[in-house]
Amino acid sequence: MTELWSIVVVAFLIPLTTTKYIRRFALARRLMDVPNARSSHTVSTPHGGGIGIVFSFMLALGAIATFTTISTTFFVAVVPTVLLVAFVSFLDDLRDVSAIVRITVHVVALAWAVLWLGGDLSAPLPSREYISGWVFGLLTFIALVWLLNLFNFMDGIDGIASVEAIFVSFSGAVVSALSGQLTISFLFATLGAATLGFLPWNWPPAKVFMGDVGSSSLGATLGILAYAVVLEHPSTFWVWPILFAVFVTDSTTTLIRRFLNGQRWYKPHRNHAYQRSARRWGHLKVTLGVTVINICWLIPMAWLAYMYPYQGVLIAILAYAPLVALALYSGAGKTELDPPDWTLIGRR
Repeated sequence: MTELWSIVVVAFLIPLTTTKYIRRFALARRLMDVPNARSSHTVSTPHGGGIGIVFSFMLALGAIATFTTISTTFFVAVVPTVLLVAFVSFLDDLRDVSAIVRITVHVVALAWAVLWLGGDLSAPLPSREYISGWVFGLLTFIALVWLLNLFNFMDGIDGIASVEAIFVSFSGAVVSALSGQLTISFLFATLGAATLGFLPWNWPPAKVFMGDVGSSSLGATLGILAYAVVLEHPSTFWVWPILFAVFVTDSTTTLIRRFLNGQRWYKPHRNHAYQRSARRWGHLKVTLGVTVINICWLIPMAWLAYMYPYQGVLIAILAYAPLVALALYSGAGKTELDPPDWTLIGRR
C-alpha cells in the first residue's frame, strides 16, 4: 500500500516539475493559443501542457500494474485508448485536425475500450429493477463520446478543466475504494494527482493551457475508469453523471439552446454559461465558483446516490435542476449580437 501512495505522489510531482519544459517547448515551436473573437482570453498563451498529465498517468498505470493485479484485458482496453486520443489531440494542438477525423478517432478509441472491457452495463431504477440491454449500452457509449468532447468544450478559461478533473478523479477514487475496487481507486487518485501537479501552471492567470491533448485525454480516461467501476458495481451508476454534472449541464444546455435557436451549433463559439460568466466576473471567480458547486452541492448529491442507488435517478434530477437553471440564467447558448467587449473578458 505504501508503494501505491508513493506512485500517487510521483504522479503529482511529474507535471509539477516538467510542465516548465513543456511550456518552453511550446514557446519555441510557437504553439500558442492566439486570442480571437471566440476566445475568452486576451493574451497569447502556450498550449499543449496537458501532455505532462498523460505521461504521468501512463507511467503511474505501469507502476501500479507491478504492485497490484491489473488484468491484461483492462490494460489493453485503457492504454491504447488513452494514447490514441492523446495522439490525435496533440496533432490537433500542433496543427488543426479536421473535426471529422478527431471524432472518428474518438469513437474508434472508446469503442475499443468498451469492447475489451465487455460486460452488460446496467443501472438501478426506483422500481428496484435494473435497466440494461443494447439500447442502454449504446446510449451509454454515446455519453462517453460526449464526455470526452465536452471536456474539450469546457476547457475555455483558466483552471476550469483542471479543477473539474481533480474533483471527479478524487471523488471517483473514494467511490471506487468504497466499492472494493482499490486498483481503479488508485488509478483515479494518480490521475487527480497528476492534474493537481499541473494546476499551478494553469491557475488564473494561466502560464500554459492543457490543450486538446490534456482536455480530451482527461475526458476519455475519466469516462473509461467510471465505466469500469459501473461494470463491477452497477449500483454506483447514478453517482457518475452527478459528479460530471457541471460540465454536462453547461455543454448540453448550450448545445440544445443553440440548436433550437437555429444557430450553427457545430461551429466554435464563446456562449457557454461559464464563458459568459467569465466575461462578467473574470476567470478566477468562475473557476472558484465551479469548485464550490462541486464540493458543496454535487458531493452530497453523489453520496446520496451512492447510499440510495435505487433512488439515484431521482437524486440525479434533483442535482441537475439548479445547475440547468443557473446555466439558463447565465445565458448558455444565447446569441451574442454585439461585437466582443474585450474589456469585460477575464484576462488569462
